[in-house]
Amino acid sequence: MASEKSRVLVLGGTGYLGKRLVKASLREGHPTYVLQRPENCMDINKIQLLLRLKKHGAKFIEGSLSDHESLVRAVKQVDVVISALSSSDISTTATQLQLKIAAAIKEAGNVKRFIPAEFCIDPARHVHDLEPAKTLNVRMMDVRQAIVEANIPYTSIAANGFAGYFVPNLCQLGSLLPPKDNKVSIFGDGNAKAIYVDENDIATYTIKTIDDPRTINKTLHLMPPENIRSQNELISIWEKLTGKKYERSTISGEDYLAIMNGADAIIQFGITHNYPIFYEGGYLKSFELKEGDEEATKLYPHVKYTTVEEYLKRYA
Repeated sequence: MASEKSRVLVLGGTGYLGKRLVKASLREGHPTYVLQRPENCMDINKIQLLLRLKKHGAKFIEGSLSDHESLVRAVKQVDVVISALSSSDISTTATQLQLKIAAAIKEAGNVKRFIPAEFCIDPARHVHDLEPAKTLNVRMMDVRQAIVEANIPYTSIAANGFAGYFVPNLCQLGSLLPPKDNKVSIFGDGNAKAIYVDENDIATYTIKTIDDPRTINKTLHLMPPENIRSQNELISIWEKLTGKKYERSTISGEDYLAIMNGADAIIQFGITHNYPIFYEGGYLKSFELKEGDEEATKLYPHVKYTTVEEYLKRYA
């Protein structure tokens, strides 16, 4: 007799990644719950999305991130908690929320797996990045350490680059759509490799981990081989798909960092987050899996991931 599927609670289930996690969990047959927060009761877009998720089979649990007791009650109803709350908040808010969730999980005492809101490059490898990205990575590591100290079983997801933010725009700043004027900026020499992952695939791989003993208390790195690409390669794929030729101009590392001058905190974070990707050898400089690391496509070779070329075809 097949074992019962774990019950999954997604926090931030109406967000960009959260809604994908809910759908992926449902596809895998998990009883799936979304935290219905009172602070969102006047947000018509989120209410409509909740109703669409309900049609797919999701259920709601009422609770508030600012009400510890309600959060404990919610957590006690499930086996797995996934936090899809934004982790790119430059303030301390994101860290505080993750610590509140961890505290509720510890008190509840029943959770078999917690997946905290990382879903980016592995912060453990980037605590020496430039500010303000460095501070955010350090805070994520503080949360991870708190989870370990609380003896909460966890899996961290190193999703690397969300394809939607890098692929269609060919890594250009200021737009998430392909360039219209047949001109592109090249960061550095354009040959540093990065890893781009379809957001639906991020959700699929994440859900695969929750009942997998091989991923407990480990970091799962998402590294689809066909999606380890340089900026020059992205542009060449797009040129092939569209039949266009793009004029390429180089931006030095100094000029790239100068974009931060006078920019808001989110732009500054994006610049310092991306700088080591484009100017310091990319994600893969001296990269090797260490003890405590697993790689998604090796653990789950049956998952057919979306390639960069397939992703770009949507925009051609």
